[in-house]
Amino acid sequence: MVLERFPAGSPRGSWPAEEYAAQRLREGVPAEVVMDLASDAFLVVVQQREGHSGH
Repeated sequence: MVLERFPAGSPRGSWPAEEYAAQRLREGVPAEVVMDLASDAFLVVVQQREGHSGH
């Protein structure tokens, strides 16, 4: 699930996305930053784990 999008062409690069993700982590949301090459943007996402099976 995408929480927020940040343009990759920003003068600060990925920092706005990293800062946003860090704030979500402090709130207990397991957010991470990924690069979406198709839209040329950094995305802050939460991975859906419910359907994932372990060993």
